[in-house]
Amino acid sequence: MKTFLFLIFILFVSNYSQAQTHLYEHPKFDEITKNHELVAILPFKTSITLRPKDMKDMSAEQLDRMEVSEGLSIQSAMHSWFLKREKRGTLKTNFQDPAVTNAKLKRLGVTFENIDEYTPEEIAKFLEVDGIIMGTFETNKPMSEGASATLGLLVGFYGSTNKAVINMSVYNAEDGLLLANYNKGLNGSIGTSTEDLINTVMRKASRRLSYSD
Repeated sequence: MKTFLFLIFILFVSNYSQAQTHLYEHPKFDEITKNHELVAILPFKTSITLRPKDMKDMSAEQLDRMEVSEGLSIQSAMHSWFLKREKRGTLKTNFQDPAVTNAKLKRLGVTFENIDEYTPEEIAKFLEVDGIIMGTFETNKPMSEGASATLGLLVGFYGSTNKAVINMSVYNAEDGLLLANYNKGLNGSIGTSTEDLINTVMRKASRRLSYSD
C-alpha cells in the first residue's frame, strides 16, 4: 500500500511540474520596448517525439517535414493572435508578416537546423525589426493541420496530446537583450489545433508582456 501511494505521489509531482508556468520579464521591459515599432515572430523550432510503433511507419525526412510544418503553424497562429488584438485596438506595436520574415530568413540562410548558430541580435538586425519572438516547442503529437494530416495518413488515428512544452523568448534587436521568457508545460488534452495552444499560452503571457493591453 505504501509503495502504491508513493508511486501515486511521484506521478502527481511529475504531472504538476510539467504543467507549471515560468515567466521572466526584464525589469525595464516597458522602458526598452516603448519605442518598438516592428516585431518579428520566428518559426518555432519544434521537436515531435512519437511512439516507437508509429516511428516504424515514418521516415526521418517525414518527421523533419512534420516538425517544420508545426513550427510554421505556431508562428502563424501567434501572428494571428496579435492581429486580433490590433483590430481591438489593444496592440502597442506592429508585427512583421510571417511571409516577409520567412523570406528574409531564407535569404540569410537561416533554417530550422542552423538557427542556433545565429544570435538573436544578428537575426533581428537582418530582419530590420526592433524585437523578435522566437522559441521551441516539444510535443508527442503535432497540432497543426498539415502535420496532423500527415501523421493520420501514415499511422492512422492518434490520441489526444498528453505532453507539450512551449518555450518563448522576446529579444531586443539593438543589443540582443533577453526581454522576456515564457515557459509553459501542458498535460492532457490541450485543444485540437495550434490556435488553441497559442490562445492558452498567450492568455497568460500577455498579461505581463507589454506589447498588448
